[in-house]
Amino acid sequence: VSVLLAPMMNLIRAPAAGRIWEGGAGDPFLASAAAEEGVKGIQSQGVQACAKHWLNNEQEHYRDYSSSNVDDRTQHEVYAAPFLKSVLAGVARRVSRLDLLQLLNGLLKSDFGFKGYVMSDWWATHATSDAVAGLDMTMPGNKVYGNAPDSHFGAELIAAVQNGTVPQSRVDDMATRILASWYLLGQDRNYPATNLWSWDFNDPRNQHVNVQGDHASLIRQIGAASHVLLKNSGTLPLKKPRSIAIIGSDAAVNPAGPNACADRGCNIGTLAMGWGSGTAEFPYLVDPLSAITKRATAEGTSISSSLSDTDLSAATVAATGKDVAIVAISADSGEAYITVEGNSGDRNELTAWHGGDALVQAVASVNKKTIVIIHSGGPILMEAWINNPNVTAVIWAGLQGQEAGNALVDVLYGDVNPSGRLPFTIAKQRSDYAADVLYQSDAATPQIDYSEGLLIDYRWFDKKGIEPRFAFGFGLSYTSFDYKGLAIWPYALKGGARPSTDPALYKNIATVTFILCNKGNFAGTEIPQLYLEFPKSSNSPPQVLRGFDSIYLKKGETLIVKFDLTRYDLSTWDVSSQRWVIPQGTFGVSVGPNSRDKRLHGTLALL
Repeated sequence: VSVLLAPMMNLIRAPAAGRIWEGGAGDPFLASAAAEEGVKGIQSQGVQACAKHWLNNEQEHYRDYSSSNVDDRTQHEVYAAPFLKSVLAGVARRVSRLDLLQLLNGLLKSDFGFKGYVMSDWWATHATSDAVAGLDMTMPGNKVYGNAPDSHFGAELIAAVQNGTVPQSRVDDMATRILASWYLLGQDRNYPATNLWSWDFNDPRNQHVNVQGDHASLIRQIGAASHVLLKNSGTLPLKKPRSIAIIGSDAAVNPAGPNACADRGCNIGTLAMGWGSGTAEFPYLVDPLSAITKRATAEGTSISSSLSDTDLSAATVAATGKDVAIVAISADSGEAYITVEGNSGDRNELTAWHGGDALVQAVASVNKKTIVIIHSGGPILMEAWINNPNVTAVIWAGLQGQEAGNALVDVLYGDVNPSGRLPFTIAKQRSDYAADVLYQSDAATPQIDYSEGLLIDYRWFDKKGIEPRFAFGFGLSYTSFDYKGLAIWPYALKGGARPSTDPALYKNIATVTFILCNKGNFAGTEIPQLYLEFPKSSNSPPQVLRGFDSIYLKKGETLIVKFDLTRYDLSTWDVSSQRWVIPQGTFGVSVGPNSRDKRLHGTLALL
């Protein structure tokens, strides 16, 4: 493989958006950190990373012919931010869904200084003149879906150069950028030959080389760490219960197999991946029922199950009299070229699929220790049952991949102390969110107005005084942590306005330290988070994330944690000067376990 079409770094603007599971962050700082580390990890193996999808690709409906209307400051500070960080990380390639001159040649190549090449999304090239707008490569080559040999490039590009429509210098630049990426990753020196053909799994060109190694154990480790414990009234971790009921179709693998539906275009059985072009074939899928049964058998625990989502009578029979009842529910989403149960990529509703709310309520009516497991690529509404006293534990498991069941067991039984934190806000009602998918439009070019501006996700909730069900960054642990001793150290002048390409913009100019202590009875990992309150003169959101870390502490252990702040972290985009500027005034500094729970407060003043 020469190029990996990842990482995806579009933000969670609308919680129902279909492809948020491929990226999955409701904050630009978090998305930028994931983008940067993703690019570095991919390219450390000699493979070209591809930052996608440039730009404002935050929903599936009308994505091929809509206009996303975003103001300049919001574009720079929110939606383009992860792409800037990918450029700084040296990304070789990026997928573009737009052919606008100011976004490719202007913002990306000039303002951000991107030296790699821009590739179209599949069949997204509109004309040969897209080359002038900054497109360097068209994919997959032809104009429309199918095997037709016609192309906007190839012979048409040659003709455009000959008639002067496209300058020869532009074609030279296109070739230079593509080859530069090839050389950058050392693919000109002893690089393995391509040995796969993605269009047909059974094609003889597929050598099916097994490169998994210890992939399974790594997936299980990451999966367990990423489970988010949302509620726990003492039920977890499990301590050798005598009996467990497992309820819901999401608890077991699709009877036809985990790969039965092309591009995972169905929600049957354990949901471990969304649907669309970003999917892969499961080598196997460990479901919760199998994994829990294996552990329970070893501990002498009896298991009963009901795998129907609609047979509430069977669910209550299975759950009655059991020490614990586990209900597995899901909500799927994906790419618009596949419609699943009436959902064209974007989800129609934010509730659990297949009557999940009713299933939880039915089980909780007969079992006082009901545990809810949620497999979903994004937030779901859970007001129908979250306050039920018989629902004693809730885990947002996300989409776990092939080791889904094993990773869940590690958390349920306390082999792993959960440390996942929500990368988005879970609201009490859909209308609480700042934005939603545009589902209907009669316009020839549907207009998607990003009218909420900078107020994405928790920023909107903060500004509007809306109480979330679970805050951005929220997640419980089996232990408890204490925060104290905040210290803030500015040590450099803020300086003047700076362009995105100025290296001094990314230099550290302040440090925040504090003391973190594990005061509970278990070893565990805390995810402390740093939020800044910008001076009021900047007209910024009430607070913005500017730091987080993963800190493992043994029982009773204490550690000094440090966050560095760069000029970029403390800057806003000035539309007039087209530069990054640190605003005048004092910054508020807060540290805590989530956006609504700040344990430490201080101020930062720069000269």
